[in-house]
Amino acid sequence: MSKPETLLDDLSAGVRKETALLLAAAVAEGLLGVAAAFLTARIIDAAVFRGADLAAVLPWLAQLVGVVAFKAVIGYGGAWAGFEAAARVRQGLFARLLDHVGTLGPVRLAATATGDLATTLTDAVAGIEPYWRQWLPATATVAVLPVAILLVVLPVDWRSAAVFAVTLPLLPMFMVLAGRAAEQANQRQWASMARLGGHLLDAVAGLADLILLGAAKREVALVARTADDYRRETMKVLRLAFLSALVLEFFATVSIAVTAVLVGFRLLWGEIAFVDGLTVLLLAPQFYAPLRLLGTERHARMEAVAAAERLADVLARPTPRRTGGESLVAGKAVSVRFDNVAAGYGDGRLALDGVSFEIRAGEHVAIVGESGAGKSTILSLIAGFLEPSAGVILIDGRPLADLDLADIRRHIALLPQRAFLFDATIAENVAMGRPGDVTAALRAARADDFVARLPNGAESRLGEGGAGLSGGEAQRLMLARAFLVPAPLVLMDEPTAHLDAGTEAAVGEAIAALSAGRTRLTIAHRLRTVEAADRVLVLAAGRLVEQGTPVELKARGGPFADMLATLDGGGAA
Repeated sequence: MSKPETLLDDLSAGVRKETALLLAAAVAEGLLGVAAAFLTARIIDAAVFRGADLAAVLPWLAQLVGVVAFKAVIGYGGAWAGFEAAARVRQGLFARLLDHVGTLGPVRLAATATGDLATTLTDAVAGIEPYWRQWLPATATVAVLPVAILLVVLPVDWRSAAVFAVTLPLLPMFMVLAGRAAEQANQRQWASMARLGGHLLDAVAGLADLILLGAAKREVALVARTADDYRRETMKVLRLAFLSALVLEFFATVSIAVTAVLVGFRLLWGEIAFVDGLTVLLLAPQFYAPLRLLGTERHARMEAVAAAERLADVLARPTPRRTGGESLVAGKAVSVRFDNVAAGYGDGRLALDGVSFEIRAGEHVAIVGESGAGKSTILSLIAGFLEPSAGVILIDGRPLADLDLADIRRHIALLPQRAFLFDATIAENVAMGRPGDVTAALRAARADDFVARLPNGAESRLGEGGAGLSGGEAQRLMLARAFLVPAPLVLMDEPTAHLDAGTEAAVGEAIAALSAGRTRLTIAHRLRTVEAADRVLVLAAGRLVEQGTPVELKARGGPFADMLATLDGGGAA
């Protein structure tokens, strides 16, 4: 079984109750259609040929009305079950994908374009819904209804039953032949749509840079070519879909016509009773209808398989999923120790090579080094975004690999250089779905003053990326997130970079308040950040070349003293 089909079966297991109800409703609706045809034939025969009055046919009419009404109720129930199953699958799958992507972290997703990932998380999840709402009911109906109609028709007219039995295999045979090309075209269409969606999202995200670099027109032309490729692939899928539908309709119509001609001549020759002939004619379209429906809904399955293939590729990426391990003590500052740690990014190059150091609980340590020295790698290792290839990382004396990854991340406050804010209210951006006093967090982060000046205060809506806020205001909202749920370990990548002196001072005060009683590790680009640290780690080419207090290192005159000239006293390095 392929990965997409395995994923679809796995998702179906979570909605067994709804799926069973959906399939039962589809089969029951088809069988009630057979009963309705049977009753209709007898009512017409009694009224037209036997001269029965209304009182005589009234019981049959009542039964027919009951069957039709019950069929409508069953149809509504089946539709509800289909939508419910699809909605639950979509909700569960989306949560599963978000959890998986969050566990992977930014390092393991660095090679994946943001737009491509966003397209997968939205369009691909939506693309699997028709599998439950359309494809599964069609398969259940085609498995039961033709057999049931054959069993009904056989004692009534064995010749018509023989025509049904002979022509039935022709439809799936031609459906498979026409569907193979359509399935391949559908796969190409999904790939083209993913390229278009990912490219467009990435282009929009970098629109300001494209305009500044004078590359906007070139990007527009590239998006237009990608969109035209998607249009062509979509038209190929539609053309093949219409062709396969035409083939199914043609053979189904011919089969029904052959049955109608045979029944007509035998009625003329008196070889079959009118009521039996009418029953066969009313059942003939219903006999072929499930196969025609299956052919139509096969494209829903192909779309779901193509979408599931993209989702399976994302879910198949290995994660450091460590659940059920040990947990840290809440509210207690933690110690961090690297013991001969080596780590790389899969290209054969080591970003860290045999690094050993210890950060005591409550200590503030700054990391300095040239670009590519391994500073960000240390933060990624502690946060679980990357795993060491050698050595061991200890948190409070326990190996990081033995701790629950989600628990570790709950104990970490991460403050990057760039603030990540979303199209939501300030309160929603600070809370991020977590409980806590947002007002108190804003006050602690020195953000309450500018928030109070906004028209709706903390309920004011921000644009994507924090549009409408200055850099300092955005950073203070990031600090408010850290204050909302106190974390004993604070990882920072010079959050005051790119800020003016006045704003830096305000943010610095908030950081100092945040750091009280917590262990703090900072990637430092500024001289004042280094001077405020208890100790400094100096990295070069993935190795720890020296460590000590700022005063000791400055007096020693080693690599740190040489690096001081590259540290900016007021701007970014």
